[in-house]
Amino acid sequence: MSGQKEYDLYDIVEMKKQHPCGENRWQIIRMGMDIRIKCQGCQHSVLLPRKKFEKRLKKILVKHTDSEE
Repeated sequence: MSGQKEYDLYDIVEMKKQHPCGENRWQIIRMGMDIRIKCQGCQHSVLLPRKKFEKRLKKILVKHTDSEE
């Protein structure tokens, strides 16, 4: 799959649709069969199946590095 986006745990991503609070920045906080993302505006978290997450992912805004912690 050449269209595969490279995302990792704790990356900040932009989704195609913004959250009702008006924010469009999300942090990946759990990865597995499902992916949990947390809104950076209101801190609400959403659990999405991986396939649905990949379909709705627009771009990766900030890559997480170990030195940031």
